[in-house]
Amino acid sequence: MADSVAARLSASGTGNALELNGVSRLFGALAALSDVSMTVRPGERRAVLGSNGAGKTTLFNCITGDFLPSTGTIRLFGEDVTVFPAHERIRRGLRRTYQISLLFGGLSVLDNVYLASRGVSRGRFSLLRPRRDDALVHAAESLIEAVHLTDASHSPVSELSYGQQRQLEIALALAGAPRFILFDEPAAGLSPTERRDLIDILTNLPEHIGYIIIEHDMDVALRVAESVTMMHNGRIFKEGRPEEIEEDPEVQELYLGGGHG
Repeated sequence: MADSVAARLSASGTGNALELNGVSRLFGALAALSDVSMTVRPGERRAVLGSNGAGKTTLFNCITGDFLPSTGTIRLFGEDVTVFPAHERIRRGLRRTYQISLLFGGLSVLDNVYLASRGVSRGRFSLLRPRRDDALVHAAESLIEAVHLTDASHSPVSELSYGQQRQLEIALALAGAPRFILFDEPAAGLSPTERRDLIDILTNLPEHIGYIIIEHDMDVALRVAESVTMMHNGRIFKEGRPEEIEEDPEVQELYLGGGHG
């Protein structure tokens, strides 16, 4: 496992996909993030864990541009994007899922994925209906297959189970050839069977796509990540391989022993 991970990361290049240097985010007198520095290689899959209030979602918001950091810098594939708006980061290959579903319930699965693909394409402002041989339709069908929703491709999203909707959100994040994805608690509310399906989807993503996953379910996070960052009170508490984090006494006391709901 370690050798295959090292080979894949090496093949992805020597630059970094994401670099945070001294990132802090203040809300009045409250420091939601304090001096966070992190480096993620292209193709790397990392889990960010921590109890509620640890700063995980604020971290994502700063990376995506939903919030600008109060101090520090953020680089995406070597480019300083610290003050870039969210849509400029999307243009550079960054994607994100959210804890709350952002789907068109009245449209089909295929329509949702097609619109997401159209939204990051050059022809996104065209009002013409897609032809049957539209390349974006074929791309959408491939994404639907990748997240195990082919049988439901023509079903309205409102008829999907909660787990299927979370799978669809992953397909939307994959639209437009992303380079790096932020997954915000994709296993929340899923059944054991749906969680196994999620693990299979995430572990079989194209190797060049790196991601960070925020997840309360430590079993899911440790199975889909190659490296783990533990956060506590807005700071990085521990970093290491999944097995190191799982066996660390301080992590067990803080995260497992204290609960992580």
